[in-house]
Amino acid sequence: MSTHSETIGHGHGEETHEHGWKGYLYILLILLFLTIITVTASRIDFGSSTANVVIAMTIATIKATLVALFFMHLKDDKPINGLIFVSTLLFLAVFLGFCLVDADTRFDTRPATYKGPVDQMALPTLDVDKPVAAPAPVAPAAPAGEHGAAKH
Repeated sequence: MSTHSETIGHGHGEETHEHGWKGYLYILLILLFLTIITVTASRIDFGSSTANVVIAMTIATIKATLVALFFMHLKDDKPINGLIFVSTLLFLAVFLGFCLVDADTRFDTRPATYKGPVDQMALPTLDVDKPVAAPAPVAPAAPAGEHGAAKH
């Protein structure tokens, strides 16, 4: 048999919190809806990588807050725990904001000899309609040193 209340023992007495299955079902539906929004937002370009990250992190923060409040029963716990949770989110947002500001000020950090895949968006001057000329062949260097030189 299931009941609509649960008893949480904190060592200083017992507290009873009402958590019906309908409340959990509503939170589940909200989390599923936010997951659909996350997937949809991941396929949209919002103009910059910073905007994409901020939107994704905002949705993830809302989902994490709902999980912490309802499934981890933070809303029924002591207020200091909620304050710690909110301050953690704020500090995380500040630190990630500093990282995003720093990353936006940097140029391409790949070395000049990078041979990996080329990001087409990073090369706006590349004319794809024009044929690319092959590089000129390099003549082999003459052997140098005493072993390859003829004696006179």
